[in-house]
Amino acid sequence: MLLRNGRLAAWLAAGALCAATASAQSISKEYNSNAPDAPEWVENEAPAAPAFDMGRLVDVTVDAQGALRYGIDPATLQIGKDGVVRYVMVARSTSGAMTAMYEGIRCDTGEYKLYARYNVDKWTPVGKPEWKSLWESTRIKYPLAFARQGGCDGKARPTSVQDIVRQLKSPAQTVYPN
Repeated sequence: MLLRNGRLAAWLAAGALCAATASAQSISKEYNSNAPDAPEWVENEAPAAPAFDMGRLVDVTVDAQGALRYGIDPATLQIGKDGVVRYVMVARSTSGAMTAMYEGIRCDTGEYKLYARYNVDKWTPVGKPEWKSLWESTRIKYPLAFARQGGCDGKARPTSVQDIVRQLKSPAQTVYPN
C-alpha cells in the first residue's frame, strides 16, 4: 500500500510539474515576443498627431544643465491596444523657441518612434518612422527620461494615463518650477 501511495504521490508530483511547465511556457509565449511560436507583434496605425496646449505641460526632467525644457501635455497621452504609449513632447528654449514631437514608446522592447514634428504652427509627418533604442542615442535623451519618469512601468506599459500623469507630477521627479 505504501509503495502504491509512493508511486501515486510521484505520479501526482510529475503531473503537477508538467502542468506548471506548460503554464509557464504559455505565459512566456504571451509576454516574450522572442518565443519561437509567439505571434509577431504588429503596431496599430498611429492616430494623427493630437493638438496640445502649452498651458497644460507637465515637466519631464531630461538634463539639469541643458538649455531646453521638456514637457508633455497629459491630454495627448494614449496607451494603444498594441502596447505603444503615444504622446506629444514639447521642447522649449530659454529664448522662447518651441518645437514638439509626436512619438511612441514600446516599454517592453525599450524603443521609441518619432511620428511627426511640430514647427511653425503645423505638424509635419516623418517620412518613414522607425523604432530606435531608448539607450543608443547620446543626443536624444528625452524619450528615455519620459520612460523612466512614468511613461513605462519597468518593462511594462503603464496601466493608465492617470498613472503616467501621477508619476510625472511626483515631487521627486519634478525639478523645474511652475
